[in-house]
Amino acid sequence: MPFDPVKAARRLTALELSSEKLPKHIAIIMDGNGRWAKSRGFPRIEGHRRGVRSVRDTIEECAELGIDQLTLYCLSSENWKRPPRELDMLMRLLEQYLVEERSEILRQDLRFAMIGRREGLSDGILREVAKTVELSRNNKGTRLCLAVNYGGRQELVDAFRRMAVRLSNGSLEVESVTEATIADHLDTAGMPDPDLVIRTAGEMRMSNYLLWQASYAEFWVTSKCWPEFRPADLHEALRDYSARERRFGGLSR
Repeated sequence: MPFDPVKAARRLTALELSSEKLPKHIAIIMDGNGRWAKSRGFPRIEGHRRGVRSVRDTIEECAELGIDQLTLYCLSSENWKRPPRELDMLMRLLEQYLVEERSEILRQDLRFAMIGRREGLSDGILREVAKTVELSRNNKGTRLCLAVNYGGRQELVDAFRRMAVRLSNGSLEVESVTEATIADHLDTAGMPDPDLVIRTAGEMRMSNYLLWQASYAEFWVTSKCWPEFRPADLHEALRDYSARERRFGGLSR
């Protein structure tokens, strides 16, 4: 259903949050699926399956609260080093998610997007991604962006290659290159930079995620693994974010 500002205002009041202090863009590093499964005697892929529930709950909560964009780190460019069987299961799980959750994406009026290199992804995944992007193109709600086969450094390399082509053919002048020029050549062109980066499983690193875009993002970490992450944890992160003063290199007011 479309975003309901009245309902959102009531929810925010109940959660002791203010719409003015909410992040416009939340990026999440969904870590700890395998560790969660291993600690319970399950195969690693079961952790990824259970993590889908956290994905679903988090997306719905962000949509209801009026968060402009949610970006989820689904598969990094480094994850190809994992065992082939696990990668195969991850690809199947991703394609299954794209098919099964499409109706929910449309019901919640979400705008769907994906960043990352397409190489290595199956034709089935690319077909389902393209279909969901097209069907949700005119939606007005939260933008749901999946980072798949994504790495911040490789994104910068790709951006610089695109800029180099334009420099060589004369459609871009060296003197005109600014930070905005680089941003316009990234996978995230047209998207706002993340205000808040959430990481689960207690790890304290960026893991090659949105390196350019998150330069001034606030960082929030929970020791809970991703399959344990619930809306209450998201609310805790939002309260913590709302209490921070973002100075962007300047002085306190």
